[in-house]
Amino acid sequence: MIKIISISLSPAEAAEERSIKKAISAELALSAKRITGYNIQKRSIDARARQAKVILQLEVFIDQKVQLPQAFDPQLRDVSHAPHVVIVGAGPAGLFAALRLINLGIKPIIIERGKDVRSRRRDLAAMNKEGIVNPESNYCFGEGGAGTYSDGKLYTRSTKRGNVQRILQLFHHFGAEENILYEAHPHIGTNKLPQIITAIREQIIACGAEVHFNKKLTDIVLDRDNITAVKTADGDTIACSTVILATGHSARDVFSLLHAKNILVEAKPFALGVRIEHPQQLIDQAQYHCSVRDAYLPPASYSLVSQEQGRGVFSFCMCPGGIIAPAATAPGEIVVNGWSPSKRNNPFANSGTVVAVDEKDFVAYGFTGPLAGMYYQQMVEQKAFKVGGGNLVAPAQRMIDFTEDKISSTLPACSYLPGVATASIRDVLPAEVHAALKKAMHSFGKKMKGYYTNDALLVATESRTSSPVRIPRDKETLQHPQINGLYPCAEGAGYAGGIVSAAIDGERIAELIAAKMFMSA
Repeated sequence: MIKIISISLSPAEAAEERSIKKAISAELALSAKRITGYNIQKRSIDARARQAKVILQLEVFIDQKVQLPQAFDPQLRDVSHAPHVVIVGAGPAGLFAALRLINLGIKPIIIERGKDVRSRRRDLAAMNKEGIVNPESNYCFGEGGAGTYSDGKLYTRSTKRGNVQRILQLFHHFGAEENILYEAHPHIGTNKLPQIITAIREQIIACGAEVHFNKKLTDIVLDRDNITAVKTADGDTIACSTVILATGHSARDVFSLLHAKNILVEAKPFALGVRIEHPQQLIDQAQYHCSVRDAYLPPASYSLVSQEQGRGVFSFCMCPGGIIAPAATAPGEIVVNGWSPSKRNNPFANSGTVVAVDEKDFVAYGFTGPLAGMYYQQMVEQKAFKVGGGNLVAPAQRMIDFTEDKISSTLPACSYLPGVATASIRDVLPAEVHAALKKAMHSFGKKMKGYYTNDALLVATESRTSSPVRIPRDKETLQHPQINGLYPCAEGAGYAGGIVSAAIDGERIAELIAAKMFMSA
């Protein structure tokens, strides 16, 4: 007999098999001897009460042999001599589109402007230690995309778009921990993602597909409304009729290229603000209602949202036990992001805290047309660079000082390695963003005890929350309405957001391409 049950345990009990079996026995009113085993289907934490509980959803086996979950087979094949599709970008969307194409019998040719994941590390070190930005290799550009070095959160609400479990199974197949298959908020960790991304690339190549680094797209060659080739910065021309454009949210040159070629792009609302860092212990105390976090509980996170002056203000990409990282893609900009290692064991917690902006805001600063949001975003990032004093030093302000318009006389310790400089963030952010953030700090402080404190540091600027440009596509075919064979994909096209939803979008496009190819064959 098999039963699906849900049990609530203390964190310590949930970490011990004997305690779990005892709880199962009590829940089912059965002798423990009859319970032969169980599989965890979902694990979550309920911290609403004074004592945090772990909620386990279990598949329980009674009086019968335990059935292990069926081994996942990605069913990849040799595509050496198959028809090919060019994928621009080796982020989650591009890599998972490639895997799905291989699965369906099509050869992907991935061109990536940046370096392989191992080589990227040297450029990231130069950013952190010397303030040097390589425009082609940084936290946003390179193998694995922005996701590789920005945490590896795998939580998504995109269940209507595709098979989330398949994406998680693929990550597990290529080396992620098994717990991502059942944790309510799965997370890989920036320290583990590079090995997984490398394993995916090696598998893609082993199947007869191609992956090319330092291969920057410079042109899409058209014959009327049909793609005939793509050109790259090193002088190569790759003949093709189908292109998946999976370049990520920071490929400004690609947006400019499309616009220059009169290929339709549109300005898109996005969100902009700061990254806020608290001591992790403070967040633990607030969320777990304790003075010291239980050793069996993970570092606490939070999610906050409010409406201020008619604008949405929300926390974004919260990183427990994480660090703040420099995410600029060009010299003369300050962009910050956050990530955590798999153990989330750093002493700080950080989160983007951002304000929704749209076309009326862009126009107010003199930016019009389809690239208006991009120029507005760039304006703020360049202001941050100037106010910080250069060399990727970021402007920073204590939270209460920020709300009271005081320049902080001192700054607390901060995880941002290039360094922070005391400054008025008011000199960086647009007035409407600054005003909404000030009010949100008070609102969030009422929602979460201990949040509103001068021990918290605001670091400017968090501006790459999503693409400021949308590349339109047909709702059914996912193809660009003007160009046959052009498939705008995931975050860089203004669709999806985060690793899993980007991967799902890549898979959906791969499936539609395969259906079209084999229908016309």
